Amino acid sequence: MKLLNIKFLIPTLFLAVITIHTSHAQQGRVVINQDDDLVKLLALKRDMNLNDNDSDRYKIQIFSGNRHDDAQKAKSKLQAKLPNLPVSLEFETPNYKVWVGNFRSRLEADRSLVKVQKEFQNAFVFKPKKEKE
Repeated sequence: MKLLNIKFLIPTLFLAVITIHTSHAQQGRVVINQDDDLVKLLALKRDMNLNDNDSDRYKIQIFSGNRHDDAQKAKSKLQAKLPNLPVSLEFETPNYKVWVGNFRSRLEADRSLVKVQKEFQNAFVFKPKKEKE
């Protein structure tokens, strides 16, 4: 019986030592190949976003009224129905307004308006006035 244990023990120890040795010999290395123009393109996009003026954009207004609670309800309702559109609550004395989106073109705004008008029939597209400095 002892002889059988020794015959089994020696190969098992040998395999264990080899396995431990090879597992320490492995090293991970990841190489990422990226086009040099990608860095330039990302920098250009970052600059364009910083210089982009919100007054050149179109928005959709879904609510205007003097009660903050009603404006908040309209905002929550739209966020539940269309969660992918950005919604903001604005205050312009004396009214609270709920604005949707930040669209680069009138066509893009009109496409979203069709979806928004299913819940808010009085919604309309507008271009915010430029603020005076």
